Amino acid sequence: MSADSQTTIDPTLVGTTATGTDRQGSRVPWRFIGGRAVFYLFTLWAAITMNFFLPRLLKGDAVDSFMARSQGQLTPAAEKALRALFGLDKSVPLWEQYLNYWNMLLHGNLGVSISTGLAPVGDAIASALPWTLGLVGVATIISFLIGTGLGAVIGWRRGSRLDAFVPVTTFLGTVPYFWLGLIFIAIFSTALGWFPAGHAYEIGVEPGWNGDFISEVVSHAALPVATIVIVSLGGWVLGMRNMMLTVLDEDYITVAQAKGMPNQRVLWKYAARNAVLPQIQSFALAIGFIVGGTLVMEMVFSYPGIGLLLLNATNAKDYALMQGIFLVLVLAVLVANILADVAYAILDPRTRQTEA
Repeated sequence: MSADSQTTIDPTLVGTTATGTDRQGSRVPWRFIGGRAVFYLFTLWAAITMNFFLPRLLKGDAVDSFMARSQGQLTPAAEKALRALFGLDKSVPLWEQYLNYWNMLLHGNLGVSISTGLAPVGDAIASALPWTLGLVGVATIISFLIGTGLGAVIGWRRGSRLDAFVPVTTFLGTVPYFWLGLIFIAIFSTALGWFPAGHAYEIGVEPGWNGDFISEVVSHAALPVATIVIVSLGGWVLGMRNMMLTVLDEDYITVAQAKGMPNQRVLWKYAARNAVLPQIQSFALAIGFIVGGTLVMEMVFSYPGIGLLLLNATNAKDYALMQGIFLVLVLAVLVANILADVAYAILDPRTRQTEA
């Protein structure tokens, strides 16, 4: 009898994502990644192309808006210079503008923003992006961890009183961000005075890596973070709970329990490990869309994030800034999708075997 035939396979691992990883280790699926990379490169090209053409289909442009605000104080020569600066020279064919746009992107130049005093687009985005990443990113991670863990426990203990959390969190998930945010401001800021009502920090506070500034940022972010966590918690709880109910009916769960394994081990090592796979892909997408910010939430709390910056750029018809923000958003979503595919393939060998 060969050595392979004498190898004992744990029956509780058959049909689970643990089977391949236990036998082969968590190897990186390069062929799977390569196929995805080609697809995402095409998607990136299509997104950048649409990013160039769509704003130009709108009526008017940034220079027209700027000329209207100047009330005729600029000469035609100044208007021509502005159009050349923003790549909106009507004497240049559209295809040539498109090639110039690609040339600028490849050199890391996103243009200049007319709505921020002719500042480089990269600088305008760099000043707003950390606030969005810090606020929405932390809130998304917190809601994912709490919602996934709570959903796993609720699914494991189905039929218990914990099921009451599902309709409660689902109801809270239907509440609009701005409505819950206004309620929090009215209660915790206006009535109780526990937290500030808006902005990222108080006027006059010098930004820096010091205790005073960090405490200001944390206190100002408390209500927006709580708003995002509460509203988004229901989706994570419901998704994980439903997947747990499906996984608990699998044979390997029955075998694991019949072998007398501790419930905690069966819950987290077998049931939750397989049920969490769809959650990981959803989490990656949520991380990608963090870059876009939560526009309404940022408006309610006057938070200087990327969403508020995009609103101002749209009102000013600031094509360069709009295109820069959309480009960063597209890149974030694509990278998040790639990371989700890689994580999914590593955790579930069946995925990369099918793709291969």
